[in-house]
Amino acid sequence: MNREKNYVTELLSKQGINVSKNEQLLDAFVSDDEIQDSIISIKKLQKRIMEKWKIKTRVLDFKNTSIIIPNGTEGFDYNHNFDSQFFIEKEVISYAFKGLEELGLTFDPKANSISGKLIANGSFKIQILFKVEGEEDSSELHEKSINFVINPDPKSLWKNIPSDKEAIYWKEDNRSSAMDIGDKKIVVSSKRGRSHQNVGSFRDDDFAYKHFEKTGWTVVTVADGAGSASLSRKGSELACQELINYLEEEVSDETWNQFDIEIKKFITSKDEQALINAKELGIQSLYQSVLHSHKHIKKIAEDTYDQYPEIFTNPRAKNNFDYFHSTLICAVFKKIEEKYVIITFSVGDCPIGIVNKDKTKAKLLNWLDVGEFGGGTRFVTQAEIFHSKERPPATRFNLHIEEDFSYLFLMTDGIYDAKFEVEANLEKTEKWLTFLNDLDGNNEDKIKVDFSEEHEVVEEQLNNWMDFWSKGNHDDRTLAIIY
Repeated sequence: MNREKNYVTELLSKQGINVSKNEQLLDAFVSDDEIQDSIISIKKLQKRIMEKWKIKTRVLDFKNTSIIIPNGTEGFDYNHNFDSQFFIEKEVISYAFKGLEELGLTFDPKANSISGKLIANGSFKIQILFKVEGEEDSSELHEKSINFVINPDPKSLWKNIPSDKEAIYWKEDNRSSAMDIGDKKIVVSSKRGRSHQNVGSFRDDDFAYKHFEKTGWTVVTVADGAGSASLSRKGSELACQELINYLEEEVSDETWNQFDIEIKKFITSKDEQALINAKELGIQSLYQSVLHSHKHIKKIAEDTYDQYPEIFTNPRAKNNFDYFHSTLICAVFKKIEEKYVIITFSVGDCPIGIVNKDKTKAKLLNWLDVGEFGGGTRFVTQAEIFHSKERPPATRFNLHIEEDFSYLFLMTDGIYDAKFEVEANLEKTEKWLTFLNDLDGNNEDKIKVDFSEEHEVVEEQLNNWMDFWSKGNHDDRTLAIIY
């Protein structure tokens, strides 16, 4: 009774009524059943009002709470975990998300996370449907919007404009080939880079190869035309093909036979003079073929200028030859006395690498024009490579004798920059083994090159693999694999 009496006294006091002198009247008033019921009703109503107020403030507080989730990228996996205490601290007792499905996302209440593979791009509103503490099951859900930005897939921003087939020295934007070469196989893919696709310019890379059935020798060439040279697409093509033409037409079978004799003598008897003789024969033949390529490109440059002087407009070009600048790497190899003899040449920044038979060791077979020469890549079209004191021509040629190999690689910097990043990594076996794992399907796209398949399948798989995404690396890509 005292609580009710105090309650009525306080209530009347708020209205300016002092009942301290009318205790008997107050007692009788409070004892009335109707008044008792009214007091109970008023208290319930007050409590309900307070509860409603708290609910409103909880809802408003949560709606005003800033929720920031990281941006995503279209086509990529996305995952964001909310703090396990976040909703509890905000007195949110139940919640769900609306608008996730059309973005490729789902909400996992157990993990308290949003995840999935994003299938759209743009700015979106994700709705949180929620209830706060104090609300009944039948209460309507409240909504709160979260801003969510999905960036476009970088790949989708690149155009693929075909090169002009009517232009002088047009060549295919992409080219590939695969076949048997003696007791080995070869697959090569050369693809126009995204930077060229985007503006409709040409593939500057090129390759060529030939197996000479009569002598058993195989030659593989890869070249990277200079991006700053407007006709380098022809320069790289000529560099590759003319080297092979010279070896085929000008180097006699007797020369190759004599080379074989000297190498066999060295392998069986370790006669160092025989090795010197073999090197002289092989490297001199390859030197002459490189020199022939150089001279032939120069002739084509002169002929092209005579026919189309209007396209030679680069004020920085010192001569017509500069328009055809191209790097060049080459490997000429044959199995002799159960060993593989490989003669290499290189000018520029394209590597030649080899992995041993049991895939435990790899090494670089050439020297790249980088490091102190960085920013000034050398080209087969430059006369100074044949009489340089900094880098004598002889150092560009090497002869290697290997027990066997699982893979022999020739590649342009479009592959090397993306997969090896720096020159030093080309000297590391573990980096080559990582590269092999990449070819085996351990990559973002899960694309595998299965070298046990038929030529056509391997060629198609390599072509698909060559489309890998590498941020900032959008140059032409050429990769020749002998296996």
